[in-house]
Amino acid sequence: MIVPILLGALAGAGALLSVRLLFPPAPPLQAAVDRLHRRNALASLTTPDQSEGMNDLLGRTVGASLARVARELGLNMNALEADLRLTGGSIEQHMAKKVVLGLYGVALPAVLSWLASMLGYGVNILVPTVFSLILGLTFFFAPDIGVRHQARDRRDAFKHSLGSFLDLVVISLAGGAGVESALRDAASIGQGWSFVQLHNALETTVLTGETPWAVLSRLGVELSVPELTELAASLSLAGTEGARVRESLAVKATSLRDHALAEAEAEAQSTTEKMAVPVVMLFLGFLLLIGYPAAYAIMSTI
Repeated sequence: MIVPILLGALAGAGALLSVRLLFPPAPPLQAAVDRLHRRNALASLTTPDQSEGMNDLLGRTVGASLARVARELGLNMNALEADLRLTGGSIEQHMAKKVVLGLYGVALPAVLSWLASMLGYGVNILVPTVFSLILGLTFFFAPDIGVRHQARDRRDAFKHSLGSFLDLVVISLAGGAGVESALRDAASIGQGWSFVQLHNALETTVLTGETPWAVLSRLGVELSVPELTELAASLSLAGTEGARVRESLAVKATSLRDHALAEAEAEAQSTTEKMAVPVVMLFLGFLLLIGYPAAYAIMSTI
C-alpha cells in the first residue's frame, strides 16, 4: 500500500515540477512596476538578460548549435525571433530551454518506470517509451507556445500605447511643431516599455541620419506590428510629399482605440461564454450528489 502511494507522490511531484517549468509564476507586482518605470527596461529586447532563463554557457553551446542546424535545414524562424525580441530573449537560450525541457520530458517516465521496477512492480517497456515520446515532444514545443502568448500580449500593449503616442503627436503638430520634432517629443513624454522603444528608435536617427518614418517602418517589421508600419507610411507622405497628416493621424488614433475596445469586448464575451462550462459541471455534480442516495436505494431493491 505504501509503494503505490510513493509512486503516486513522485508522479505528482514530477507533474507539478513540469507545470512550474513550462509556466513559471508571474513576477511580484512591485517588481513589475519598478521594471516598467526604468527607462532602460527595453534594452533586454536587443541584449538578453543573462541572469534569467537558462545558463549562458548552455545557450552559447547547445542552443547556438541547434539554432544553426535549424537555419541550415531551411526552417523559417523569423516569427519566433520577432516574438523573442518582444519578450526579451535570444534564440540561442530559447533553443537551449527547449532541449532541456525535452530531455526532462523524455527522462521523467523512464525514471518513474525504473523506480517501479526497483520496487518489484513489473512495467511493460512500451508504456514508458510511448509516454517518453509524448512528453518529450510536448515539453520541446511548449516554450514556443509560451513565447507566442507573451509576444501577443506585448503586441497588444504596444498597439494601445501607439494610440496614445499618436494623440501626443497630433497635439504637437497642432502646436506648430514639425513632424520629426513632434515624433521625438511624443516618444520622450510617454512612459513604459513601448514608449522607450519608440524613443530609442527615434534617437538613432540623430546619429545615423535616417528619416524617422524609415526607422519606425523597420521597427514595425522587426516587432511584427503592422500598425506601426502603416503609421510610418503615412508619415513618409508628410516628409516627402509635404502632405498634411495631422487629420489622418487623429483618425488613425481613433481607429486604434476603437479596434482595441472591440478586441476587449470580444475577449470579455469569450471569457463569459467559457464560464458557462464550469457552472454546468458544478450543476451536474450537485444533481449527482442529491440523486445518488435515491438511485442507490432503488438499485439495491431491484
